[in-house]
Amino acid sequence: MCCTLGGPSEREYFEKLNKIKEKIGKKAKDIRGEFEKIEKAKVDLLKKAKETKHDIEREALKMEEEITKSKDLAPESKKRLRTEIDVVKNEIRRQYAELETQIAKTIATA
Repeated sequence: MCCTLGGPSEREYFEKLNKIKEKIGKKAKDIRGEFEKIEKAKVDLLKKAKETKHDIEREALKMEEEITKSKDLAPESKKRLRTEIDVVKNEIRRQYAELETQIAKTIATA
């Protein structure tokens, strides 16, 4: 005697399993897409930080040249201004390094 009482057939279970596989595949694809967005954002942020650093360094260098060429400033004033520009340049480099590290850590933990 066989005990088939009209329950789901093997084919129906395979259909359900295939639907689950499709759902998993779609979710995995979505997650990979999000990860690609994160990677692109990382590259964009690093590029933006680097451009900003170079722009500010260029401005500081230009100001340094103007100070050197200035005939109105006393030598002591020029020296103080150059010292302050060096402080600003060091701060720019420090902040850029921090940003670069923060961006790298953010992606490493994702």
